[in-house]
Amino acid sequence: MSGPSLLEVVVLVVDILERLSIPYHLGGSFASTIHGVPRQTGDVDLVVDLSHTAGIHLVEALAGEFYVDGSAVADAVSRRSSFNAIHLGTGFKVDFFVAGKQQFDRVELERSVSVQIVIDPPRSAAVKSPEDVVLRKLQWYREGGALSDRQWRDILGVLKIQGSRLDILYMEEWARRLGVADLLARARSEAFE
Repeated sequence: MSGPSLLEVVVLVVDILERLSIPYHLGGSFASTIHGVPRQTGDVDLVVDLSHTAGIHLVEALAGEFYVDGSAVADAVSRRSSFNAIHLGTGFKVDFFVAGKQQFDRVELERSVSVQIVIDPPRSAAVKSPEDVVLRKLQWYREGGALSDRQWRDILGVLKIQGSRLDILYMEEWARRLGVADLLARARSEAFE
């Protein structure tokens, strides 16, 4: 008998976040796979808008099924950084990124899209928009010294798959504000060669 899949662990966490009314969206490679080209991943990234009180409730709700360090959660909420929870039954890691206070952090969370992630029974979850997946991955790519082929492939995959459905004006405006306009132009050129 096999244990739960990564997707089942994602649904478990999403159920907890929604029950606690904690704003969230799925991001990282999970979101780029949904909006772009699928790739294997052993963890999931979630952006959460977390207060200290909500953090305490989240730790309590995760207890039993996950290993999570309450002091790491409190520290992440204070510093607007990240913490993780390990699913005890599978070892799958869930990385929680506490939403920042910058304007883009707010806009990105507000622009989340509802996507069906499970067919039977149907289950939807909030996922980072395709435009914001590209913009955030461009930031990570630049911050990482423009060395991550995986990040670049994710960016190109979302651009290719989403194509004309993307809000290019939104992307160009935020790319300029985030200092990645040159990378967006390069990615668009490579994606649509």
